[in-house]
Amino acid sequence: MTDSLHRRLAALVSLGVATLLWLPSVHWLFARNPASYSDPAGVPPHARALSERQLQLWTTPALKQQELARMRETNAEWDFMGRSFLVWSLAEMSLREPGDAARNLAVMDEIIGETIRLEHEHGMFVFLMPYARERPFVVQPARSLFLDGEIGLMLALRRVIQDRPDYRAQMTERIEAITARLRGSPLLVAESYPDECWIYDHAIALAATRVADFLDDTDHSALRRDWVAAARQHLVDPKTGLLVSSFTTKGVFGEGPEGSTIWVTVHFLRLVDEAFAHEQYRLARKELGCELGGFAWSREWPVSFRGMVNVDSGAVIPGLDISAGGSGLAFVAASSIGDADYLGKLHATLEFAAFPVREEGRLRYCASNLVGDSALLFADVLGPMWTKVEGGRK
Repeated sequence: MTDSLHRRLAALVSLGVATLLWLPSVHWLFARNPASYSDPAGVPPHARALSERQLQLWTTPALKQQELARMRETNAEWDFMGRSFLVWSLAEMSLREPGDAARNLAVMDEIIGETIRLEHEHGMFVFLMPYARERPFVVQPARSLFLDGEIGLMLALRRVIQDRPDYRAQMTERIEAITARLRGSPLLVAESYPDECWIYDHAIALAATRVADFLDDTDHSALRRDWVAAARQHLVDPKTGLLVSSFTTKGVFGEGPEGSTIWVTVHFLRLVDEAFAHEQYRLARKELGCELGGFAWSREWPVSFRGMVNVDSGAVIPGLDISAGGSGLAFVAASSIGDADYLGKLHATLEFAAFPVREEGRLRYCASNLVGDSALLFADVLGPMWTKVEGGRK
């Protein structure tokens, strides 16, 4: 063996040893003190910076229109979901720091008012993807559980902070529509798109009924109990035990289990059936949660199931099966369930791979967008609202 070959082999061995020693420590460069993104009572610094960016957009019309137009070019749903996550976040923040409630309420009212106005002026399709127009809804007149659930919950959580009679009437109309559609179905399911139902939308809509019960002394507990029983029987993937993402009005599965769906579903399912939510989280961690060298992420699909990349999943990095959508929304479930270890590793990945930009007390992520950043904000601040609703004290 020549000296040159010896030197090359020695260099390769040295590089390999250095890599093995270095890789397990890389995450420490990006790890954050948990106090920066988690606070049992107040608003943590990470959330404060994210919210300042979001509030800047909603108080600067030209900037808001620019950002919303950019999202709508890809997916009108993102515009709608970004609004929902921000309103829900501001409600949680108002419970955490009541001194900020007046400013938060003003922005919540602007978002709610504009969202409902756009729906009234342009119809529900203004927030749906184009294929919603390609065929008729099975149940007529057509309604989307996607819109009814999220708008209903926006109105409900806003009312928890400070009630308004007009919001009560609008929320009640949404809740009654949700209840009628679910009870009118043998499987207790409702469409978000023509003959297309999503588990994510059902969890949010049912959570809205729970908050409505808290606010107005109504009782939709039987509906929630019956829905869970039906979901366990008809909407669970037999291989993994996870709830499937989409299905028809007759219960035929469309998309199987997906990270971009199940992680958020877990949080809202907690208001529907706490035990079921924890069960689904444990299964999601097993089937979708990944860790390596102090970093964590989510697959979009279990190993036993392979779906198609779409706007919900975002880009999926091959090999490690890193899903942008699934990983971003895993923050919500980990925070809601209190999985501090997984949450901390997700934050290390976020700081490493999402390219944070911090300026003048505001934070955004270049690898994200408004809906992604608002979901991260929600993950940082969720908690007080569910505690209040579950405690039954207005």
